[in-house]
Amino acid sequence: MQFWDYEVWNFMVEFAVLLAGMMVANMLRRMIKPLRQSLIPSSVIGGFLVLGLTVALRNAGLEIFRANTLETLTYHGLGMGFVALALKAEERIKNRESNTDVFNTGITVVSTYLLHGVVGLTITLGLFYVIGNWAAGGMLLPMGYGQGPGQAYNWGNIYQNATDYPPFHGGVSFGLGIAAMGFIASGLGGVIYLNIMKAKGRLKTAVINPDDAAEEAVDYITRKDEIGLTESLDKMTVQIGLVVLTYIGAFALMYFSSMGLDALGGMAAGTIKPIIWGFNFLIGTLCAILLKFVLGYCRKKGVVKREYRNNFMLNRVAGFMFDLMDVASIAAIDLSAFREQSFWIPLTLLCIAGAVVTYIQINIVVKKIFPKYTDESFLALYGMLTGTVSTGIILLREADPTFETPAAKNLVYQQLWAIIFGFPMLLLMGIAPQNIRMTWFVLAAMIVLFIVMNILLFRKYIFKRLM
Repeated sequence: MQFWDYEVWNFMVEFAVLLAGMMVANMLRRMIKPLRQSLIPSSVIGGFLVLGLTVALRNAGLEIFRANTLETLTYHGLGMGFVALALKAEERIKNRESNTDVFNTGITVVSTYLLHGVVGLTITLGLFYVIGNWAAGGMLLPMGYGQGPGQAYNWGNIYQNATDYPPFHGGVSFGLGIAAMGFIASGLGGVIYLNIMKAKGRLKTAVINPDDAAEEAVDYITRKDEIGLTESLDKMTVQIGLVVLTYIGAFALMYFSSMGLDALGGMAAGTIKPIIWGFNFLIGTLCAILLKFVLGYCRKKGVVKREYRNNFMLNRVAGFMFDLMDVASIAAIDLSAFREQSFWIPLTLLCIAGAVVTYIQINIVVKKIFPKYTDESFLALYGMLTGTVSTGIILLREADPTFETPAAKNLVYQQLWAIIFGFPMLLLMGIAPQNIRMTWFVLAAMIVLFIVMNILLFRKYIFKRLM
């Protein structure tokens, strides 16, 4: 192998194309006002640009990306992004009202996931009997809208390779198509709500002092008791090392779990194993929490003298991973799958219904549960539950530029509650594609869970009525 061989530069070229797509998209977003007002993230726009370039070159007989490169980047970008966020040293919220809001935010998120699942399965089950569509495909709505491109790809891939049920051919593209439409729904719904706020005089603007922002950034980068910026090992290198090693720990855990499931065979190997590997982000999060506990214990005992983690840099690592995941996942959409007319009707119905029910659900919830900052809560939750956390933050910034309300913190701290209460739904995701009876069972189970979550969410008002 010589350094001028294309194989040496292959990955760098692929990587450069993805980064160039994001950079060009960001430039276009700043230059074109309607594109900027759409509130669609630059990484998503970049993904569509790379997708268009890929299709154009493929028609000319050229391929930019090797097989599975984009899918691999999407899969690992999701996992390492969650690990980076989970490694952050979060300050504990001691205020009782704040803790209640965080809890309610987590319940709202799970409740909306369940609503997506109920609406999605209702549509695809109905179409299954009318035009013969894949019955469990509606379960990709909560993954595409609620979780974003990473999970849409993961579960689309699991469904596409299902063995106990007729495989969902084109499942990856179907799931990523929902995720892509989710970003559009997020922008449109957000703009509509912001215009309503503006018309009613509720839209605030704030001027941020650049000097204050700079001082705050420096404080985040060099907090007390942390390792220096440039010692024998660069501070950013330490953050990346912690993220990657934690993620490899998750890989080891999944690998040895798979060995045990392979030994058992049957349903364990055919159903549970794909779920475990699809939960790479969740297992990575658990490994990160374990590492945080170990590091905290070692600091308490004096074994570790300084803090090695830095929240500012871990946020940057997570942001990069999620941006890379977004652009790679959109670019990975196989448009040939959409030549099948059987995709057109369910995809259209799912995406429209998902946007409408999310808008209605969040609008009802925030008025009752977050009366002190209703508008900010709506923008943050609606943006996240049709796109990603970053989309929710983008919308929130339009109404709360300096994050004076707790809406942004609620999105961050709610993750633990969302994982705890959302875990049963993730199990149902693996059961849904087994056969048509299991699909109906999953629909019924999600309806029950949706009712339970809303009783828990509106417990205060239900208790008053009973009293």
